[in-house]
Amino acid sequence: MTNKEIIKKQIIFRSTHRGTKEMDLLLGSFVKKYINELNDEELKYLEDLLFTEDEVIYKWYFEKNSENLIPKNKISLMLKNFKL
Repeated sequence: MTNKEIIKKQIIFRSTHRGTKEMDLLLGSFVKKYINELNDEELKYLEDLLFTEDEVIYKWYFEKNSENLIPKNKISLMLKNFKL
């Protein structure tokens, strides 16, 4: 198993075992849809995003918080436009 495959498995696990059902559903669905299309840099951005607390991502995604704690990059823009 390559390092990239290990990272993908870790990302999939982390995205589906968040602690809140809403984030499991949102992030898990997003990751499952796009994981195989991402390059190494984008996987790193996604991995970094998944270390962000659920509450921060939830507020950012649903625009309940004007603070910009989520860095702007291709992954965050893709997630922001992602709909279940």
